[in-house]
Amino acid sequence: MSDEDDIQVEGLAIAEDDPMRAFLPASFGKKHKEADIAAQIDRSKRTVNQPAIEKSKSEKSDSDQASDSDDDSDDSEDDDEFPTSHEMVIKTHDRAITSLSLDSAGGRLISASIDCTVKLHDFASLTPTTIRAFRSVDPYETKKSAAGSESHSVHHVQFNPLAGSVFLCISAHPQAKILSRDGDIITEFVKGDMYLRDMHNTKGHVSEVTTGTWHPTDKNICVTAGTDSTLRIWDINNKRSQKEVLVFKSKAPGTAGRTRMTAVAWGTPVQGGNNILVSAALDGTLVMWSGDGPFTRPAGEIREAHKPNTWTGGIDISSDGRMVVTRGGDNLIKLWDTRKFKEPLVSVEHESTSDHYPTSNIKYGPNSTSIITGSATGHLHILNPGNLRPEYTTPVTPGSPVIAVDWHPKINQIITGSANAETHILYNPTMSTRGAVDVMSRAPKRRHIDDNPEFTTDQSLGLSGDSIVTPGALPGLKKTGLTASGKSRDPRRPHVPQQTPFLRSQPDEKHISQNIPLSKMLHEDPREALLKYADLAKKDPVFTKAWKSTQPVTQYADVSDEEEDGPEKKKVKR
Repeated sequence: MSDEDDIQVEGLAIAEDDPMRAFLPASFGKKHKEADIAAQIDRSKRTVNQPAIEKSKSEKSDSDQASDSDDDSDDSEDDDEFPTSHEMVIKTHDRAITSLSLDSAGGRLISASIDCTVKLHDFASLTPTTIRAFRSVDPYETKKSAAGSESHSVHHVQFNPLAGSVFLCISAHPQAKILSRDGDIITEFVKGDMYLRDMHNTKGHVSEVTTGTWHPTDKNICVTAGTDSTLRIWDINNKRSQKEVLVFKSKAPGTAGRTRMTAVAWGTPVQGGNNILVSAALDGTLVMWSGDGPFTRPAGEIREAHKPNTWTGGIDISSDGRMVVTRGGDNLIKLWDTRKFKEPLVSVEHESTSDHYPTSNIKYGPNSTSIITGSATGHLHILNPGNLRPEYTTPVTPGSPVIAVDWHPKINQIITGSANAETHILYNPTMSTRGAVDVMSRAPKRRHIDDNPEFTTDQSLGLSGDSIVTPGALPGLKKTGLTASGKSRDPRRPHVPQQTPFLRSQPDEKHISQNIPLSKMLHEDPREALLKYADLAKKDPVFTKAWKSTQPVTQYADVSDEEEDGPEKKKVKR
């Protein structure tokens, strides 16, 4: 065959409409399959046909006079005004979700539930087909084999808004904890003495902590509210005692001056000024303190702001520090002015879910232009911050109450947690940035059983997308110790006992110096420690100073040289 002859390839002798063509290759060589990002985002579009937009009678009368073209433009503006056109669903919990929080950058999501766990989600490691938590943490889990093993449902989690490396975790327990962004426990606050009647003398909460929040301008300060009728301000660098204790004395009859603190908010004006601390109590009282102190008495107090003995779980402060919105267990949402802290400005009816889910919250949107909250019917309500009228209402989990809501200002996405253990992230591809938009813009990963960390790794250890882990560095992946027969679990090397402060010949000096007072005296010579005060005791005596002028002069008898040898010994008779 010459080079000039053309090579002819015969085509397939199969009809064009033959179904066998679907099983035959169209070309040879390696094929590149690119993901259709636009199609993936379209598939995440919400299937809500017509969101329920509620309007007042005056607005309805005005809309009747408007033209049809204006109505069409208004509908399109409502769709574009709020980031609710698309959604991403996360199903990692087993029971109802109680609290949600995003870090300041919007790259990591934590969710808490009454299944006693905190789930950590890293948007950088998620794909449309691998939406799962990289770690599951039980903050109060003890050894399952122990006789006193226990777990507590988690009430509240919140990232530090000024330092996203830590978050506050509050469970049904007297001790709140500070955890790192990877789920490691950093600080556990001390528990107070439950036998002391005066709460001012206790170093920590003596009963269950209900909620808490961070200081708006100091990254090292947080506040917790408890059922012991106190608010306690903590420095996260000092776990042995609170910085301040705010004791609320209830004036309701039959309470003996005590009640439960149900919600707390700490806000400061964006343009600068004094911050305020507002808290709600079970007896219906709304209390306001000056955030900078002193905390001896509240700056304002409203008795029966909500119906007594109903749980007011939602409270938030506007960005200018002038307005406070509360959601009570009496099916009412009220708006308060901190400058005239006596009567509510606006009060509207809204069905409460705090009787079943006490952590049902209410939040201000970015720049306080909106207020968001959930409902018992599973709808998300976006309210007007001036008159509390619904501006936009859309179903999220119909038939299952929406408990926790949050609107992140940086990525412009709304996060909701429902009673059916689902977390919904609502977003708009044109308005929102990062977060769920990045997740849905990635190519889907081919599913494999080894890709699910629930089957391949210990969820109590976890691996995040931005962490670098040396192989074999995790303590749970090492085979150490001895078997029941006395053989080493690792056949490659003999068993080496783990070095702990209690097994070392020298104790851990750092642990002793931090936790045992006056431990440095163990390394001092007692004689030198006393003699260094000898000159000071002579110059300025403490105990004998009053008798210094009347002190008698010591007189000694004159002894001759002959008597120095002592008296003569009697002769012993033989």
